[in-house]
Amino acid sequence: MPTPQELLAQVAGTITAQTLETWNFGESVAFEGLLGASRVLADPSWEAFSWGYFRSWAASRTEFRELDCTFPGVAAVRIADARRDALLAEALTGLVDYLLARPKIQGIYRTWRHSPLMRPYGPAELTGREAAWVDDPPAGAFLDCLHFEPPLFAALGVLLGRDDLIRQAEEQTLAYIAALQQPDGLFHHFVLDGVEGSFGPGWGRGQGWALLGLLDVIEELQAVRPPNPDLLDAAQRLIGAMVSVQRPDGHWFAQVDVPTSGDEFSTAGFMAYGFSRAARLGIVDEREVSGAARAAHDAVVRGLGLDGVLGHVSAAVMACTEPTHYAHVPTGFNVPWGQGPALLALVENLEYGGE
Repeated sequence: MPTPQELLAQVAGTITAQTLETWNFGESVAFEGLLGASRVLADPSWEAFSWGYFRSWAASRTEFRELDCTFPGVAAVRIADARRDALLAEALTGLVDYLLARPKIQGIYRTWRHSPLMRPYGPAELTGREAAWVDDPPAGAFLDCLHFEPPLFAALGVLLGRDDLIRQAEEQTLAYIAALQQPDGLFHHFVLDGVEGSFGPGWGRGQGWALLGLLDVIEELQAVRPPNPDLLDAAQRLIGAMVSVQRPDGHWFAQVDVPTSGDEFSTAGFMAYGFSRAARLGIVDEREVSGAARAAHDAVVRGLGLDGVLGHVSAAVMACTEPTHYAHVPTGFNVPWGQGPALLALVENLEYGGE
């Protein structure tokens, strides 16, 4: 049985062995996990790997592209600050200028010019109108980016003393909440330009992106202004909703409020880390989440294979207007959005859990 430190190093190694993209969904939690591994293990190699990756991007970038909205901004800002890396800071400023030039959908900067809509996994069929959207997708704004863009604006704004970026971070976070958070506290996945309503209810990993994005923005901005009560309320409502639907084994269903939707283990990594961090930040009472955080952490540990890979992690869900799609996404993938949250959960436990 490996020690917690050995297990953490093993999981970190699975991330550096992956073919990471520049950029795509999942690198944010992967690089944040690697920085945490360096910190708690006093091993600079994970941080050096990350700096080299970001430095290479900063030195070789030519033009920005749509998927750069998924950039792991908080990790990059941390490294630019720690290394006093002017080239990386310059590249981050250019990226932010690009991101701020996009049009908005319901107040959120557009994620996709043509949303990655697909016909649903599973037996359900789309209506004629929905099928037409797949053939000619509208633009859309997606929940995942709550963990990418507002935290980048906040972290870089604080680092550079730019009030405009700090305002953008807060305004964008509030726009995600207004467009996607539901009365029960859970978030929907996306909105489409010119289409009423929102889509993708109860997606487990999506709740993780939302929670970590909220916590990032709250933590960054508390250095320069009092906490926004609407941000605190959104995080508290999401945490309360997720605690209420946690399974006895510490995991959540793929569609968290649909018991027939099957296993999806990445959500436990997000929540083990997010619940504990929210308690540390004083957003929720530790007594309200400590049991749920511990159960989620233990579920992650049990879910790791002998190779350090978290089981039952789904493929990229893409997007679908049919709700049952989220219950049928195939699982069994070694990907940054599975290994990253698992690593963050292990880091959080070692650093603050007393092990």
